[in-house]
Amino acid sequence: MSTKSQYIIRSVSFALLADWTTTLTLIFGGCCSNALTLEQVISEYPRAGTLITFIQFLLISAHGLTKFVEFTPYPRLKQRQIPLSPYLLQVFLFYVLSMLNNAAFGYNIPMPVHIIFRSGGLVVSMLLGWLLLGRRYNITQVSSVLLVTAGVLLTTLSASHPKSPGTAARSTEGQSEVHVREYATGILFMTTALFLGGFLGIVQDRTYARYGRHRPAKAASNDPKGKLKSKADTTETWQESMFYLHFLSLPLFLFVRHDLVAQVSALNAGPAYTFVLPFPLPYAVKLPGPAQLALPAIYFPLLLNTVTQLLCVAGVNRLTARVSSLTVTLVLVVRKAVSLVISVMLFSATRRRDMDSREKRMLWTGALLVFIGTVGYSIGNGWKSQRKPEGKDKKQ
Repeated sequence: MSTKSQYIIRSVSFALLADWTTTLTLIFGGCCSNALTLEQVISEYPRAGTLITFIQFLLISAHGLTKFVEFTPYPRLKQRQIPLSPYLLQVFLFYVLSMLNNAAFGYNIPMPVHIIFRSGGLVVSMLLGWLLLGRRYNITQVSSVLLVTAGVLLTTLSASHPKSPGTAARSTEGQSEVHVREYATGILFMTTALFLGGFLGIVQDRTYARYGRHRPAKAASNDPKGKLKSKADTTETWQESMFYLHFLSLPLFLFVRHDLVAQVSALNAGPAYTFVLPFPLPYAVKLPGPAQLALPAIYFPLLLNTVTQLLCVAGVNRLTARVSSLTVTLVLVVRKAVSLVISVMLFSATRRRDMDSREKRMLWTGALLVFIGTVGYSIGNGWKSQRKPEGKDKKQ
């Protein structure tokens, strides 16, 4: 092998290694950090779900402004792959399910249960696909969904009993009833969000089937010199969809503005970090000593949560563009398992001590069933996709 060939192979290998390192770092670093920072916030302020949702939507919208908004000669939206009208129903569904998922934390829903329960979207997708779209599923897919269902039920029941700071026996009947009622409300919120997510998936599939999943390369063929190609032409449809789902949802937060104000006030009333500034603030010029700035301590994990949300989404979509759906599912299952283990071992130490051996077995058995069922469904879906071309060849 010549020296030039070795150089090319080495360069390609380093490029692939760097690309995969970036993708996996975004997924495991971004998504796991997102789950951890979210748990840190809701462990101190479980009712801050509306504020968390708003900040996430605001940051993702701001991140996409330069790609999808023209500012000269006046602010206007750039040309889209998909018209605005198909987004309206998607925006409503996405806004409501996002609010419900984050609001569930205020009803005694632990993070491990939240992680595993949301995997039940597979069950809802199959059910809606069968009822509304007439889809058929093979035995592997059906069996896998039954495993996921059993796993979600076990995990849900594992945290349904109240745990007081001491022992379970100390909790009164009244406290037990309140806990069960609140827990059931949180489960209802997440169940509703699962069905809304299933409907959203169907609406998005039909939208993509009509307008396409990828931006057509018309500009490149009509403009060989690339003079007419803009930055928006290089964006994928999923990026456009992500921006508009978040951007068009922002006006809906006017309906919950009082909740936002109350949650911001609660965060501001909490512990704060004080920083000594190297320069005087305008209002502190006449004060003796160095100028100081006090910021609520919870703002830092809240900011990290919104930033890691962007990193997580970017990593998942980078992975989707490079490998098969089965590989994507496997990687995301491993990521969820890592988040679950970290959550239980670090943030749920108190709850883990309160749980008896039976509840621990239910939690981990449920998690294992959900992960096995998710992987099994993807394998069954792969077999189904492979059989379709074979059937067409036989007919021909």
